[in-house]
Amino acid sequence: MAILRFRIYFEEDETVYRDIAIKHKQSFLELHQSILKAYEFDSKHAATFFRSNDHWQQGREISLEVYDKEYKAPPMLMNDTVIATEIKNPNQRFIYQYDFVKGWTFLVELINVSNEEDSNLTYPAMVRSVGLAPSQYGTKSMLGEKFADIEEKYDLTQAGDGFGEKDEEGEDVGSEEEEYGTDEEE
Repeated sequence: MAILRFRIYFEEDETVYRDIAIKHKQSFLELHQSILKAYEFDSKHAATFFRSNDHWQQGREISLEVYDKEYKAPPMLMNDTVIATEIKNPNQRFIYQYDFVKGWTFLVELINVSNEEDSNLTYPAMVRSVGLAPSQYGTKSMLGEKFADIEEKYDLTQAGDGFGEKDEEGEDVGSEEEEYGTDEEE
């Protein structure tokens, strides 16, 4: 059985990508679900693939469902479309759009075809992850949840000793000068 390896680039930054291995007889629905999982997106929004060429132009549409919009040709449905039927050349490309309101776009490129199935993998499988994925609903901290826990524990939002505010001229604002002396008695 042929194993197809696709590289899924985040359109706005080609240094961010995920490689997904999938069996050629699996559907576009399974590829769609694996892309969302690889980029840590939920599955609450509309999605579609477009067959593409070397210039990333949109061709035939393979959609999650038939949407209320005008089509040049009726879309194929992800659930009914086997990936192998849409592979027209060894460097086949697709454009994947998710959440039409936010406009998430990913470039999907076939980078390898192999006859060797890895018995340790459940296909489709993410086999490589490069770069920090964009956050679906806002900013994603590179520091992750541990930093949020530290911030909450130590309340880093409050200014501590030695951390006052300064105005535009560099003068302290709202703080009194304190004199520091030694209280030690000998």
